[in-house]
Amino acid sequence: MQTYQQLIDGEWTGAAGGKTFQTFNPADTREAVAEYPKADAQDARAALEAAARAFPGWAAQTPVARGRILSRASQILESRKDELARLLTREEGKTLAESAGEVQRAIDIFRFFGGLSYVHGGQTIPHDLAHVFLYTTREPLGVAALITPWNFPIAIPAWKLAPALLAGNTVVLKPASPAPAMAFEIAKALQEAGLPPGVLNVITGPGGPIGAELTAHPAVRALSFTGSHQVGQQLYQQLAPRMVRAQMEMGGKNPTIVLEDADLDLAATLCARAGFGLTGQACTATSRAIVVRPALEPFLEKLVERARAVRVGNGLQEGVTMGPAINESQLQTDLDYVRIAQEEGARLVYGGHRLIDDELEHGWFVEPTIFADVTPSMRIAQEEVFGPVIAVIAVDSFDEAIEVANGIQFGLSASIVTRDLKRAMLYAERIQAGVVKINQVSTGLALQAPFGGVKGSSTDSFREQGAAAVDFYSRIKTVYLDYSA
Repeated sequence: MQTYQQLIDGEWTGAAGGKTFQTFNPADTREAVAEYPKADAQDARAALEAAARAFPGWAAQTPVARGRILSRASQILESRKDELARLLTREEGKTLAESAGEVQRAIDIFRFFGGLSYVHGGQTIPHDLAHVFLYTTREPLGVAALITPWNFPIAIPAWKLAPALLAGNTVVLKPASPAPAMAFEIAKALQEAGLPPGVLNVITGPGGPIGAELTAHPAVRALSFTGSHQVGQQLYQQLAPRMVRAQMEMGGKNPTIVLEDADLDLAATLCARAGFGLTGQACTATSRAIVVRPALEPFLEKLVERARAVRVGNGLQEGVTMGPAINESQLQTDLDYVRIAQEEGARLVYGGHRLIDDELEHGWFVEPTIFADVTPSMRIAQEEVFGPVIAVIAVDSFDEAIEVANGIQFGLSASIVTRDLKRAMLYAERIQAGVVKINQVSTGLALQAPFGGVKGSSTDSFREQGAAAVDFYSRIKTVYLDYSA
């Protein structure tokens, strides 16, 4: 078992109250993975005050100087990729291949924003009068609070941290308690890369008291959150009286539409990858397959074939393709939705049970699950499960498929499988989602492209990832210089 300390003002310390908590391997709960300080509001205040003190010096550095630290951190993380991937799998549960891909994503994110530092700045704008130089500059906001989830414990902290630091902000990062190790490993890499004390502070503990401090403290000028809609909405309301800049990414109920002309082997493969990969614990996972009736039965048959091929187990074992749920609570949520779907009349086609045989006995394992005869009003078709559960909904036409796809509160990622270019383009125009995939899996994102949702999936203000991510963490100042006199 590893022991971590929180990072405040460049020092690794315990919680002020002396309390700790542990994380356990979700594939084998007999294994304690790490111990962490259980911070409270006092620790959060200390971290915020340290960030506020560090801000003037960090903001005064050039973007290129800040970017060099990000680039060095990328190299440090890359040198430890295998070690970090194994630790990620032990704490969060995803397969080793999935963990390695996520660690590589974090490496690439820091490299990307390190390179972006060379073009970070404002623009010159022609003025309508002669001898007037009109230009803009970008300035950091101050202290940024980042609250990140457990399902992508290194990628999401990376894609929030890198643009925040590049823009010149100082940061207090609070990772989710089920899997905080990767946030501390990023902090170690940045510290080794030369990040000054206080620029990044990392604390762990219960969301209630820490979140309340992060939203109320006057030093905080921006807060970026990824997590549930309920928590994101609460944080947004708490920030509103102070008019603090807020960015909330809050989940999805993502559709993949399968038209009658689709390559059904491709459609089934994409839905299985997006629905069962990462144990369905991705905000962009396909949880609804909306299928035009002529394709319904052959598609279902192929989807079941792919579910049968999934090998559930400890993600460190060779050949395993789906790991456990993160904890008992998430496992119970998955099983509750299986029960609710059956009570509401959905037909269980495959899976739906907890797995406890042999080496799975001590983990939070569930079968990949498929429901058919699902109607759009059922809870399984409306609510985010966050598990490996796919609801198959039959429709009569392309127009009905889009209507069903849009008939929910969320709008994050949406996919369609078709050979018809016209309908693919009409889908891209009409679907209510921040990310549209055509003949591609609903999960997986290009780090250089903007990412975010609409409707209940997001505050729909600023986008994450790509060069656009810096917009949230900086403000524009416009300068008029008249040299005519």
